[in-house]
Amino acid sequence: MPAQWPPAQQNDFGIATLSLGNWRHHTLTPRLEAAAKAGYQWIDLFDECWAAYLVENGLPGDQLWEPTPDNLRVARQLGDLVKSLGMRIACTQPLRTIEGIKNPVERQATLDLVSKRFPFMRAFDTDLVFMCANIRTDSGVTSDLKVVAKDLAELGDMAAAFARADGGPMLKIGYEGLSWATRNTWSSSWEVVRFANRSNVGLIVDAFNVLAVEFADPYNPAGHGRIYPTLEESLEILTDSMASLANTVPGDRIFFYQCGDAELMNPSTFLPPDDPSVPALLPWSRSHRLYPLEQSRGAYMPAELVTAAVLATGYKGPISLEVFNASLNVPGDDIATTHAIRGIEALKKLFEAATRLAPFWKDPESAQKAISQISQRLKINSPRL
Repeated sequence: MPAQWPPAQQNDFGIATLSLGNWRHHTLTPRLEAAAKAGYQWIDLFDECWAAYLVENGLPGDQLWEPTPDNLRVARQLGDLVKSLGMRIACTQPLRTIEGIKNPVERQATLDLVSKRFPFMRAFDTDLVFMCANIRTDSGVTSDLKVVAKDLAELGDMAAAFARADGGPMLKIGYEGLSWATRNTWSSSWEVVRFANRSNVGLIVDAFNVLAVEFADPYNPAGHGRIYPTLEESLEILTDSMASLANTVPGDRIFFYQCGDAELMNPSTFLPPDDPSVPALLPWSRSHRLYPLEQSRGAYMPAELVTAAVLATGYKGPISLEVFNASLNVPGDDIATTHAIRGIEALKKLFEAATRLAPFWKDPESAQKAISQISQRLKINSPRL
């Protein structure tokens, strides 16, 4: 059953380490300090940032998940640093190309790579291992529901066995539908989680990845739609999907919620990649994401609709930013600070906009009211829509 609307209290805010600056140009500690000063409570630790932190501390960055005494010592050091700043590490990511592997030897080796993270979860004092849906399309993998669900169930069992053995809190596996993966929607990811049938295997929802499949199209001049419908038609389709999420997914089965917006592109200059092995959405995702509702910078997606649906499930976890943008790859001491401030302001605006929406999951009248609210905001700020 959907939760009280609007929610009784605001969710905590979080941010991914790569949304505060690129690891090549920005060391991790100043980024964490900027996040704490801006008011974030949770940090989403990216593998590249963890590897760079190991190198800063004189250890090999290419062995980031080898549970050596030195690696675990530095992990505890990082976890303590984050807590000393008044924050917590929410998860580590990203795990890719994990599930659906046909070869049994390769499959077991891949699952074992996931389990290598478990000791680090204890060192970081976190409990969530973040896994993206498989993007491989070769004959060595399958997207068969039972096979994929069995893999997630086994990972959940491995995590539970580790927790029972060390007596610590339960470790969790979160599964996200990546917008260019075979399972690229929240519903197909939720289907796998349900079939896995493990209490410590749950869904990760990412607003950008939801919207990149179910609303947006950077190669459409209007920016939305798949068959060039009107904005209202695009919003109706999306609203139906988000109402289904709100009505069918229990809030405690969503393990993490990430959000981001994106720039409305000009298809006459922003062209699909020439390399057929590069997913069409990847250049947009990696260089043109924005913090939610940053209309002055070209943001145009209805991130508040996804946020409202997630909150309506009763989800109590963080609302966390995952934004990739070329502006984060620029050297400079002020990058972390300026982006941290932009992000926290965007999250406040997002939460306010989401909780003002009519409860579209309840009835057609409320759905139409929510669509009208969003349509009006988008048309005022993005004339091309």
